[in-house]
Amino acid sequence: MNMMDRIGHWGDTHHPAWLDMLRIVLGILLFVKGISFISDTTKLSQLISGLDIRLWTVTAVHYVAFAHIFGGFLIAMGCLTRLSSLIQIPILITAVFFVNIRMGFSYLNSELWLSMATLLLVLTFAVVGSGRFSVDEYMRTHDR
Repeated sequence: MNMMDRIGHWGDTHHPAWLDMLRIVLGILLFVKGISFISDTTKLSQLISGLDIRLWTVTAVHYVAFAHIFGGFLIAMGCLTRLSSLIQIPILITAVFFVNIRMGFSYLNSELWLSMATLLLVLTFAVVGSGRFSVDEYMRTHDR
């Protein structure tokens, strides 16, 4: 058994039911955040262009919005949860360490705290997976 299989097996056997509810809330939060990015692309463009990195701003804006909308939906449904969580990690690391930290590390900076909590939850679900109440579990137990 390789390392990824062992992590997956441990995550599948150590998954309480309340963690499924937290996964659903995280997925809905990411989905709503993606919708808000799509509805106000100028704000996201300003955030990304302020990073001074060599990416095309339009491409980065669409990647973030697409990853949040579809990744959030998949996480909420419990379908490909580990993969969807892994796709969110670079976005959230950028949000925590490059975008929101510039505004100061205070309790008034709610976007920083939200990004940090979301990053922690995404890392958690990248390890523990989707749980009992998910599309993945349904597909696993109802094989033809």
